[in-house]
Amino acid sequence: MGRTVVVLGGGISGLAASYHLSRAPCPPKVVLVEGSERLGGWIRSVRGPDGAVFELGPRGIRPAGVLGARTLLMVSELGLDSEVLPVRGDHAAAQNRFLYVGGALHALPSGFRGLLRPSPPFSKPLFWAGLKELTTPRGKDPDETVHSFAQRRLGPEVASLAMDSLCRGVFAGNSRELSIRSCFPSLFQAEQTHRSILLGLLLGAGRGPQPDSALIRQARAERWSQWSLREGLETLPQALNTHLTSRGVSVLRGQPVCGLSLEAEGCWKVSLGDSNLEADHIISAIPASVLSKLLPAEAAPLARALSTITAVSVAVVNLQYRGGRLPVQVMLGGSWLRTLEARGSVLSQELFQKEAEKAAATQLGLKEPPSHCLVHLHKNCIPQYTLGHWQKLESATQFLAAQKLPLTLAGASYEGVAVNDCIESGRQAAARVLGTEPNS
Repeated sequence: MGRTVVVLGGGISGLAASYHLSRAPCPPKVVLVEGSERLGGWIRSVRGPDGAVFELGPRGIRPAGVLGARTLLMVSELGLDSEVLPVRGDHAAAQNRFLYVGGALHALPSGFRGLLRPSPPFSKPLFWAGLKELTTPRGKDPDETVHSFAQRRLGPEVASLAMDSLCRGVFAGNSRELSIRSCFPSLFQAEQTHRSILLGLLLGAGRGPQPDSALIRQARAERWSQWSLREGLETLPQALNTHLTSRGVSVLRGQPVCGLSLEAEGCWKVSLGDSNLEADHIISAIPASVLSKLLPAEAAPLARALSTITAVSVAVVNLQYRGGRLPVQVMLGGSWLRTLEARGSVLSQELFQKEAEKAAATQLGLKEPPSHCLVHLHKNCIPQYTLGHWQKLESATQFLAAQKLPLTLAGASYEGVAVNDCIESGRQAAARVLGTEPNS
């Protein structure tokens, strides 16, 4: 009788892991267990009263790099090519980037000429930051905060204005707490390999073989900056669910896991409240802190390491304005939301809507009340890769290897919070279980 693999978590990571397991030449029996009644995790799309699509989570996926190409390949395999809505490189949304600093929006410089002249909020041309970067020696520490790394290599203005904004936008986190090694591994590796970020990126630090498909070639030719799907990004997890069902994968919804225990013969017993599952191997795509509470006593050292990987909450507010073709999406989180939570404040929809409307009025000049508003609070949705995060992962990996536990970790808690990262973590988890090469 073949092996049974139970995948915990029906977000995009768990769906991707199940997808790649099910497509193996000799697939194991796969059971996907999701605690809630819906699949897709933080990816959720809702139609407004006038037909506009409101994204309650991520609203676009970047096609760049190997991971972006692999996601597009999966989209093609699912038959979704005709549903893709790209933002091409010649579109204004792809060419214009802004920073809101000191009560004003500032366009970020683009092109080589833009680097040679002062561009507020920066006090001098960014060319000088690039020159400093090229002449700065390689760092000697095994890890560093994002702010410290950027300040050392690019100067205090780039660290405080650009990198801090980037950390808030991607991680809803503090650049003075987040790890450069774990949050931006390509920058860390570029310095380690080539002594310089710019040289490393120019010479292709970490570049690997690229997958190929008609959709991938189109994305490159048209220089897509990101893409979505016609009916919303939730179309992707829905298509994955349909595919899994057609492949014989058992998808259990509304079945929160209550505990995990190891049987005498080395198999897992997965407790689901009023029933149990047996598994030869588990892929956990649930948050690390949640998994830490489910592990048996024999895995206490692993549970301790996983429990220290924390996450922050983010409120997503979609505002529809009369005459506007697309909703305005405002994301509220980070230290502001953590402060409110610490005070025990009531996190009401009214509070989030008020803050979002204030931001839209101040930064975009949208003074009139929105015609429609949709608020969604994602609790503990973005893991925080703080300084030394890599050591937690190394500790977990060493424990799993030493104890030969049939458990593989996947999901946003470990090596990337973007949709592409999560899909890749599911793919690599499946490859490890199947005994194939994860990077192939």
